[in-house]
Amino acid sequence: MFDKLQFVVDKKGRSFKVGDKLKLVEHSMGSLDYKQFSRRHRPHIHPPGATLFLTYRLAGSIPKATVREYKAKKEWLENQITQATKSAQNGNSEQVKRDKLKLVEQFERFKRQWFLRFEDVLHKAETGPMWMQDERVADAVAENLHKLDGDAYRLDAYTVMSNHVHALFQPNLSEKELRETFDETGHLAFIGEHPGLARIMHALKGRSARECNLIIRRTGNFWEHESFDHVVRAGRFNRTLRYILNNPVKAGLVDDWRKWRWNYCRKDLVDLMFDKLQFVANGARVRSAKATTN
Repeated sequence: MFDKLQFVVDKKGRSFKVGDKLKLVEHSMGSLDYKQFSRRHRPHIHPPGATLFLTYRLAGSIPKATVREYKAKKEWLENQITQATKSAQNGNSEQVKRDKLKLVEQFERFKRQWFLRFEDVLHKAETGPMWMQDERVADAVAENLHKLDGDAYRLDAYTVMSNHVHALFQPNLSEKELRETFDETGHLAFIGEHPGLARIMHALKGRSARECNLIIRRTGNFWEHESFDHVVRAGRFNRTLRYILNNPVKAGLVDDWRKWRWNYCRKDLVDLMFDKLQFVANGARVRSAKATTN
């Protein structure tokens, strides 16, 4: 899926093939790409080697008024953090540094709160499109997650719901392969052989959007541009895995996560964590990591 050419990520959030004439291949980056190079200026770092929890949803699946409220509050917090960062860089005041840290922690709480609020709207499924109720569309979305498994990331789990997707994976990009360089404009950049999160999401959402639009004979945006992304912290992997796989159970669609056709868990994870996750064996449908959707 991805060739082994090296990729450069510059601090403007653009990805380029090394050795070619610099060509823009990504317009923006997610919050978990390297350092603070996101156009959205979110105060997050995507540590190479980290396991990531991603949520992406259909365009228009959240009411516009709710989205406007979210964006206004997010922009205000981001501006506060930007100002605090500049103040911290211009002075050595411990109070300034503490104020910045408080803002970053406030932003983390804000993200968690809004993630849960959006989840509540998505689970109720009372507004917006639900194109993945069409089995053909849900199958195409699941297939695209498997297509990048091995080349771009190690796929641990996912669930495909009627209007959103949760995925858990570890990008193949490692810290050892990253090297600092400068692009033609003199900006600091990093070189790596594997794609970062922005390129992964561009491939996942772009390819699946084209296929799904063809299936349901429509045009226009299929996915919402922005995704929710989180680094899975130490000790929270099991909890995150349970959350993803129990989504259809929580929504009342099935009484056992294994009965949901569009749930996936890496087989060795199930074998390793069976007791901890209290999975029910009856009616199980566990596929190997390289399996395809039936």
